[in-house]
Amino acid sequence: MSSPTIGVLAVQGDVREHAVALAEAGALARPVRKPEEIAEVDALVIPGGESTTMSKLAVTFGLFAPLRERVAAGMPVYGSCAGMIMLADKILDGRADQETVGGIDMTVRRNAFGRQNQSFEADVAFKPAPESPVHGVFIRAPWVESVGAGVEVLATLESGPYEGRVVAVRQGNLVATSFHPELTPDRRVHEYFVGLVRDAV
Repeated sequence: MSSPTIGVLAVQGDVREHAVALAEAGALARPVRKPEEIAEVDALVIPGGESTTMSKLAVTFGLFAPLRERVAAGMPVYGSCAGMIMLADKILDGRADQETVGGIDMTVRRNAFGRQNQSFEADVAFKPAPESPVHGVFIRAPWVESVGAGVEVLATLESGPYEGRVVAVRQGNLVATSFHPELTPDRRVHEYFVGLVRDAV
């Protein structure tokens, strides 16, 4: 399949930026807001945004059950920042009623790097793109506290106060990053995901 159809969960967050990045990476991007639209895409991106708001809206729109079904059936999903939290099986520092789609056997700490004014940028050695680092934009970002045996770590921070923190992972057809590649012109993370989708469908 040359141009897979990849939905972007469009309840909250940087939907447009992901749609542009996916198109530039060779996919057909479309917004997903309704349960029936989840069945119409080959894969899904869960964007960065505010994870508790995203969770509440996904409950309101009846999206969790069809999302979990498609994930269980092997649909590829990529989550950035809040999307990483949505793909985590466990959350630290979340709201008591905060739901996730789950699927990645990891524990994620919400707002781990601090508040908005502690946002930062850093070069990240992303394993699927070894030729040069990707530029990571971290905005109220989570990090991965721990992963299960089936999870591949794709990137850790290599220097600075957060050295060694895990910021990108993959389990099966699910990929998650702490950072926002959609906010940079570098499309390698999206190209990696689009390639994974082509292999899966």
